Amino acid sequence: MLLAIISDIHDNLINLKKCLDWCRQKNVKSLICCGDITNLETVSSLAQNFLGDIFVVLGNAEIYKEAELTKFKNINFYGEIGINEINGVNIGFCHESEKIKKIEEISPLQLAFIFYGHSHKPWLEKKGSLIIANPGTLGGIFNPASFAILNTDNNYLELKILAEL
Repeated sequence: MLLAIISDIHDNLINLKKCLDWCRQKNVKSLICCGDITNLETVSSLAQNFLGDIFVVLGNAEIYKEAELTKFKNINFYGEIGINEINGVNIGFCHESEKIKKIEEISPLQLAFIFYGHSHKPWLEKKGSLIIANPGTLGGIFNPASFAILNTDNNYLELKILAEL
């Protein structure tokens, strides 16, 4: 199964649409957002244009109210950190890298991946059997717009540069 990981949209609806169109064409089933969606219009666009499960954590630039997310049936909101098993793969996710240690400390699962955002810089680090990765910024701020795709069948993680799709 393909899982998209996005972060730091910052209300760039054009880039969000391009990413979600690609996800639909590739039959991506679930999506993790590591925060900084920003406003409710962008949340709505995400929920309406991606019909699979969406796992969301809070970023530092959100201006929507958390209670507003309950009207979107496919959005699963986790607060500051998320930990979940998705298609047999144990995954943690947050917005700021400072929260990675907390995820590691409180996770009841042995995690294969931890995803984070905030820096807008794609990053990959291996820590034993754990892969810690930042998909970059879908908003294209400070760096080219990017996102990541994880194939949960073989744990293959790939960075996608939006301009190259």
